[in-house]
Amino acid sequence: PAPHGGILQDLIARDALKKNELLSEAQSSDILVWNLTPRQLCDIELILNGGFSPLTGFLNENDYSSVVTDSRLADGTLWTIPITLDVDEAFANQIKPDTRIALFQDDEIPIAILTVQDVYKPNKTIEAEKVFRGDPEHPAISYLFNVAGDYYVGGSLEAIQLPQHYDYPGLRKTPAQLRLEFQSRQWDRVVAFQTRNPMHRAHRELTVRAAREANAKVLIHPVVGLTKPGDIDHHTRVRVYQEIIKRYPNGIAFLSLLPLAMRMSGDREAVWHAIIRKNYGASHFIVGRDHAGPGKNSKGVDFYGPYDAQELVESYKHELDIEVVPFRMVTYLPDEDRYAPIDQIDTTKTRTLNISGTELRRRLRVGGEIPEWFSYPEVVKILRESNPPRPKGSS
Repeated sequence: PAPHGGILQDLIARDALKKNELLSEAQSSDILVWNLTPRQLCDIELILNGGFSPLTGFLNENDYSSVVTDSRLADGTLWTIPITLDVDEAFANQIKPDTRIALFQDDEIPIAILTVQDVYKPNKTIEAEKVFRGDPEHPAISYLFNVAGDYYVGGSLEAIQLPQHYDYPGLRKTPAQLRLEFQSRQWDRVVAFQTRNPMHRAHRELTVRAAREANAKVLIHPVVGLTKPGDIDHHTRVRVYQEIIKRYPNGIAFLSLLPLAMRMSGDREAVWHAIIRKNYGASHFIVGRDHAGPGKNSKGVDFYGPYDAQELVESYKHELDIEVVPFRMVTYLPDEDRYAPIDQIDTTKTRTLNISGTELRRRLRVGGEIPEWFSYPEVVKILRESNPPRPKGSS
């Protein structure tokens, strides 16, 4: 499948010949320097490696306003999430169009140089309302008002290097690398699975079923950037994915990590996830029930409807040019010792078993039993090691 917008914007490859020149510019004493926040680091990695194609920089005001109100870049290309370089007022006051800014990781690793197009003060209330539906308890809205800077800097990037990671380097494939991997395996139909949680038997079952129905292979493509506060850390999850990948039929599944900072913005995010997977070379994408939703607010009200994401992605199907595979929840049938899609079961006649994510976390917390029909013993062992039960008497 062609990347979104037709061309994979691999800025690392594009700027390779001038890397030394950019590096010495970034290290010169007279250039303005910005130290990237954890979210900005995730975003810049996906701009530089082409995961956010067609973007080649942080959104200028024109593109930003268009994305917020119409889910499109100013040129009409479908794009649902604003990708912005937020800064504080003191920094914003130092820059103007054509200023060059060196962007650093951890104050010491030069990542890219930004040429400023514009500096603008966004209307965060409109962004919160349009992009995240306005509930102040939404984690992205809380981030927007309490963490993000008040000014955004739009501009194009020139790449020095990708952000550095010290864990799982062999599992971190760029879109260009993943496309080559699929080519060398002669995989022309690949169904991508998005997850920010540990995987269990039901996930393996539903991905294998989705692949068989689509006559495709499986890309397990978990998010290892920022997820929702309270999620299980990615180190634990990656060990789980490495264990679960061994349980797939030979030669049908591949694991690669995605350095994405999730916004948990439900339906809009699902469209964004589909675009990103298309850039990474997938032909099909599984869209889950309440995909990328942060759950419920403190009043117990869902931030998103269970099928909002599937409906929105489906409505953009022709532009997305990636086949949507609706997630079909599978459930365990204890009397037959097998998994089956719940919509194919008459639950009035057949016994079914399931353990929710909340219930799983509760059992880990209290040291309760996690049955083998639900997960593999090796996976449970990894989860218990990093989530030991609390001592009796503590809440």
